[in-house]
Amino acid sequence: MEKLIKQTTAYKILSGDRRGGTLSHAYMLRFRDAKNLRAALKLFAAEFFGAEKDTQLYNRVMHESLTDLFVYPEPGKKITVDGITALIADSALKPVELGKKLYIISGFDEASPLVQNKLLKTLEEPLDGIHFLLGVTSSAPVLETVLSRVKMLDIPPFTEAQIYEALERQGHNELNAAAAGSSGGVLGDAENIINGGWFKDVYAAATEICGVTDVSDIAPTAQKYGDIKYKKELVAEMQRQYFTALTKGGGSAAKHTSPALLFAVESCAEANADVRFNAYFQGLLYEFMLGVIERDEKSHNYY
Repeated sequence: MEKLIKQTTAYKILSGDRRGGTLSHAYMLRFRDAKNLRAALKLFAAEFFGAEKDTQLYNRVMHESLTDLFVYPEPGKKITVDGITALIADSALKPVELGKKLYIISGFDEASPLVQNKLLKTLEEPLDGIHFLLGVTSSAPVLETVLSRVKMLDIPPFTEAQIYEALERQGHNELNAAAAGSSGGVLGDAENIINGGWFKDVYAAATEICGVTDVSDIAPTAQKYGDIKYKKELVAEMQRQYFTALTKGGGSAAKHTSPALLFAVESCAEANADVRFNAYFQGLLYEFMLGVIERDEKSHNYY
């Protein structure tokens, strides 16, 4: 993830502020990846302190053991009134090591209005050398009074290619491309897709359905997956595989002609919008695969 983060405009803004000696007393990092928010905040913290990778200072930031760095709350918990009270009390103390202190609050958008209001005065009038980095996945729950006192750093969703490359750096997996295409540009969601057993089943089902080219295989395949639990996810993955075959080639769907693939992509989009979707899923799969094969046959006959 580090490579992804360092390529962002948000990271470059903070880096520029540090190098120019214009660090704001309060930043808010908006990063839609809840799974990796805390890790991203620590990468920003390392840059805030000018810590080079693989140095002792960098490692202390990553392990949250630096005296002048405070990361709230504990992993898996929400910031509380008691926690914010302790933070405010500590912020009245001068930095110990580096001439400046940084307080990170991860998941600040989950903080209650009471907690947010309690921090306001400290955000308005921090002591010299005291800085804040508030991490949110969405700024919508944050009070306007808080938003007006921070410098916003926004990381928009990554591209499918960026997510795929990040997953490949973590280790090659046959699901990397599918996960990247289904992640919505959020690395943590892509990682969850790969690690979640349900997606492997969906991927395998979509691959089999997309590869059906013989009419005799339609009925048993439709029956096999007619009661699958993740129907919407299956159709979405089918659409991704058909679209990939249409635009890039490859995969089991590549056996079909371009007209059939185009029909498949459009039909998948329509299926997910159908309010009757779950009521007749086996029949929907049957008609869908039949339609794809019929367009294959028409194309072959035409040529």
